[in-house]
Amino acid sequence: MSISHNKASAAGLLIALGIIFGDIGTSPLYVLNAIMNGKTVSEELIAGALSCIIWTLTLQTTIKYVILTLRADNKGEGGIFSLFALVRRRKKWLVIPAMAGGAALLADGMITPPISVTSAIEGLKQVPALAHISQWTVVYIVIGILTVLFFIQQFGTAFIGRFFGPVMLVWFVMLASLGVVQLFNYLPVLKAFNPYYAYNLLSNYPQGFFILGGVFLCTTGAEALYSDLGHCGKWNIRYSWVFVKTCLILNYLGQGAWLLHYHNGEMISASMIEQGFNPFYGIMPHWFMYFGISIATAATIIASQALISGSFTLVSEAMRLNLWPKLRINYPTETKGQLYIPAVNFLLFAGCIGIVLYFQKASNMEAAYGLAITATMIATSVLFANYLVLHRTKSVLVYLYLIIYLAIEFSFFYANLDKFPHGGYVTLIVGGLLFIIMYDWFRARKIKNRYVEFVRLEHYVPKIQELSNDKSVPKYATHLVYMTSADNPKEIEHKIIYSILNRKPKRADIYWLIHVETLDDPYTTEYKVTHIIPNDIIRIDFRLGFRIQPRINLLFRKVVEDLVTNKEVNITSRYESLEKNNVTGDFSFVVMEKYLSQDNELPFIERLIMKLHFGLKEISLSEEKGFGLDTSNVVVEKFPLIVSPVAKIKITRLG
Repeated sequence: MSISHNKASAAGLLIALGIIFGDIGTSPLYVLNAIMNGKTVSEELIAGALSCIIWTLTLQTTIKYVILTLRADNKGEGGIFSLFALVRRRKKWLVIPAMAGGAALLADGMITPPISVTSAIEGLKQVPALAHISQWTVVYIVIGILTVLFFIQQFGTAFIGRFFGPVMLVWFVMLASLGVVQLFNYLPVLKAFNPYYAYNLLSNYPQGFFILGGVFLCTTGAEALYSDLGHCGKWNIRYSWVFVKTCLILNYLGQGAWLLHYHNGEMISASMIEQGFNPFYGIMPHWFMYFGISIATAATIIASQALISGSFTLVSEAMRLNLWPKLRINYPTETKGQLYIPAVNFLLFAGCIGIVLYFQKASNMEAAYGLAITATMIATSVLFANYLVLHRTKSVLVYLYLIIYLAIEFSFFYANLDKFPHGGYVTLIVGGLLFIIMYDWFRARKIKNRYVEFVRLEHYVPKIQELSNDKSVPKYATHLVYMTSADNPKEIEHKIIYSILNRKPKRADIYWLIHVETLDDPYTTEYKVTHIIPNDIIRIDFRLGFRIQPRINLLFRKVVEDLVTNKEVNITSRYESLEKNNVTGDFSFVVMEKYLSQDNELPFIERLIMKLHFGLKEISLSEEKGFGLDTSNVVVEKFPLIVSPVAKIKITRLG
């Protein structure tokens, strides 16, 4: 199904419902439960809470994300790393909010599936015949669903993906219908559209400000909405959001009306919620429960799938931007952008199962939910403000944007801190560990760059040519290929020259130098060839977007084919017996792998960073696999990384 990213279409709108709005669309399952836990139902509380929800969806989701942030599309792609790629050249420190936001988003991906699926399955307690179902039975069902969901990731989701849109359409129509039916039980609840009631609740209600911690759950999917921009384009998202927001608000109003009609003056205790009390299922007729629970479960699975796929994309972007260790990436289908990272899948699966077993109940998970994602939203605000500056937006508007949204988001963050001792620490610890990995990988690269020594290639060309023609040296390969990090075609790392001329002279007929540049565009695939010495020393510069995997083996082969077709290079073997039979020469790749030398005097912090970096390197993908090279023709040469050589060695001679 092909869709246009530049204008809205029926197919695009349906796909947007299935992919974009799963997370935010399933929030009615638990938002009012989180707000009402331990509180007495009153008109002041319900009207204020609903007003907070309506205006949070308006200010945070609609204005910030749907109207403003979706403008920051990177060649049609969205998400915090796509946004970072657009602004990273403006200020070096912007990498910090990008890493913090990305880590928090990954941490959020570990709790969204458990809380969503658990909230749906706990609806079984509302069915009279199943009222006494134990919580452990619910836990087992949730674990079973999540296990199947993570297991099928390796096969791709192209087939089941086509059902996402229709299922979510049924879900949103169901939300609106159930809400409208209950709305007529208490029409005065419509006054919640007046922002005065939100202000009144936050300022006058006891501990009213901390109600924002529960309110925030209604907009947690806004960041995922931006991350999935590339799937169907901003106009499909914008138009479908009008429908989605209407359905969500009608359902929230219906839940509020039901609470005021049936439970006014009643305290919603923790024990009631443990027994299955939930306004979302309360507004369903008994005869509708089985169908309602089935659709709710399907919707939460779809929401979880979108977050899992988004996590794969997020990590792959971080790897290309050198913010994450290299991991193996599989491509289960031909669908553009669909990928599968086994290590990330296992990490998310282990995290989700751990959270289900630790918290068990959805009401307990609510305490851990939301705190991490506020960090992502703050990071997005900072990055988007820099995007506005780059696009010459008036300073007063940029500062107005920052003041308004940082005030809103820090308010949510402060309110969510109330959750910290009740489970919020879990997502913050997970997010913190993920941030440490990103920061270490980024910082270690900066430290290593101090050591990289570049030399002028022209000074060594005659020596390389002499070696190539010196038949007294055994030939190493017909074609010898090195990966170089030198941006300037006239330079090369000293370690490569040392490898060719000194370590063990490597005679070859043609020396190839390959350089890969990661671009700020997502899907660019370009190359440039520099014939330093025709048919002797050739450099290829690949310019790849941050969403393109550097499968150098395939790309290099295609470039060589083009060069042969254009008669720019002769790849026939130079061995006499093979040359006369027109046999293609052998290709050998040499990968330079660093290890931390003992001959270093690093400050304590930098020593820790480098030790963690090389520890992560041990469990991540090797250099040759990271570049997608065929390991059968790769030679790995280890060399010491001396970033800070020992200055003076004191030693005394005896006799």
